[in-house]
Amino acid sequence: MVIDCHYHLDERILKTDEVLKKMDAAGIEKAALMAPMCDPFPEPPPFTVGLHRYLVYHKKTRPIGRLFINNADRKGTIKTPSGRYRIYPDPDNEPVFRAAELHPERFCAWVFVNPGGSRNPFEVIDAWKSKPGFIGVKAHPFWHRYNAFSLLALAQTAAELGKPLLIHAGFGDRGNFEPLAKEIPGLNLILAHAGFPRYRDFWKIVKKYKNIFVDLSQTSYVSESITRDAVKQLGVDRCLYGTDGPYGITEMNGTYDHGFIKSRIERLFPDQGARKRILGANFAELAGIS
Repeated sequence: MVIDCHYHLDERILKTDEVLKKMDAAGIEKAALMAPMCDPFPEPPPFTVGLHRYLVYHKKTRPIGRLFINNADRKGTIKTPSGRYRIYPDPDNEPVFRAAELHPERFCAWVFVNPGGSRNPFEVIDAWKSKPGFIGVKAHPFWHRYNAFSLLALAQTAAELGKPLLIHAGFGDRGNFEPLAKEIPGLNLILAHAGFPRYRDFWKIVKKYKNIFVDLSQTSYVSESITRDAVKQLGVDRCLYGTDGPYGITEMNGTYDHGFIKSRIERLFPDQGARKRILGANFAELAGIS
């Protein structure tokens, strides 16, 4: 089974029926949905994306790249080359669980929480944990601007439910995720986007624990070479296929190219066993998908 472990259901960009058609065309059986966390904004030009990614990926140039990438401000907006866009303090989980209920064979759903939002994150989890398709907990310390260590109690809740915690880490204390894995050995922790924005520095931590994984989602954050490096450094059992759609590479008609990252993985890793692990088996085991 091919499973996209990281997809934002944003019908302002791509309707659910269109997502299903694109999944069919790309040979993707299932997608783990999460709520969007900001207003839609245009994908930056490829040159700009590649430059920022290069600067952040290499340690010597990372301080320069950080000036561009660390772009979520205290006002609750994100700055991009095309302007400022609103970040949602409380992402709406209802649409993703509705889609998972309507299409249980194709979708499952992450509960998106924010310790700094207006809703108690434990109450948010309680509201959705018994719903069909519940697959785990998603958090974004980077754009929601909090110390990743503050997720400790929520990580314990995820572990007790037997579900993974997927986080988008950040710079400084927003990347302070190691205590979660260390203090809760029963937790399966997934770092989004191959450990963006510190990549190899985070990979050193991943190697120390058996319960930390990375997804390979988002073409803005994860290039072909970064994909290859992550799998080489961490092994096929620690890497998960995801897209971060509908954001990233688009097709000629301007809609999201759902098969791009899958095709990249298939091209880079011709071994059938490696493909099977990355494209679905690893996440199926972590999330209890049969």
